[in-house]
Amino acid sequence: MKESLARIRHVALDMDGTIYLGNQLFPYTIPFLQTLDRLGISYSFLTNNPTRSVADYLEKLDRMGIEAGPDQMYTTSLGTIDYIRSHYPQARRLFLLGTPSMISQFEQAGFVSCADSPDDRPDVVVAAFDMTLTYSRLCRAAWWIAQGLPYVATNPDKVCPTEEKTVLVDCGSLCKCLEYATGREPDAVIGKPNPDILQGIAERLGLAIDEIAMVGDRIYTDTESAYNAGAFGVLVLSGETTREMAAEWPHAPSLICEDIGAFGRLLEEARR
Repeated sequence: MKESLARIRHVALDMDGTIYLGNQLFPYTIPFLQTLDRLGISYSFLTNNPTRSVADYLEKLDRMGIEAGPDQMYTTSLGTIDYIRSHYPQARRLFLLGTPSMISQFEQAGFVSCADSPDDRPDVVVAAFDMTLTYSRLCRAAWWIAQGLPYVATNPDKVCPTEEKTVLVDCGSLCKCLEYATGREPDAVIGKPNPDILQGIAERLGLAIDEIAMVGDRIYTDTESAYNAGAFGVLVLSGETTREMAAEWPHAPSLICEDIGAFGRLLEEARR
């Protein structure tokens, strides 16, 4: 384990449930990032939550006292944009189940957001975590999906972590609703546990995949993406997953820590 920790040169950090919860930054987050800087380990932020544009996420991090650049931020909106460009290069018109901030990210990339109308036919349907969802748009998405149009989901998450006394129904649950209504699953689900993001980081930084640690609070997305990519997977217990849930998961993470602060201390010890 110590040798594996000593090899790590880049840390890919999940956000909600890992470095903050909702709008509350964990007290150990900034000291952990300072530890990475001191050890010469680079880091980036990966989130399956597509509700904010990159600019909005960077603004949120800045308000919390975290300085980061666009090259350190990767969302499933960006992953979905890359996927559509690669697999449907002629597509320009999208029916988007998503927040206005997310839709702005797609529009900045050159796509057109279709209206809730049977006359405004899209090239691709995109389902996302949409906290502004209306019933009519959900029904319209189901209609286009039932017509056989290409259908992509931004992420598989069932719920979004929150400090509030509610359940935030996430993209994976919306897709189950659409599947029940149409008989179709998404043609592709972007985001963790898809290994493409981690493999892309390794290629951009010129690193071996086992020199990257994927750190997050969800065993079925965060550490599963590490498992699928061959990276070092760190499960933190500051969010959704418990030790009991982890024990039942078929693919054990490389390491389980109470939080990223504990992970930082292990990285320091491995380099002594």
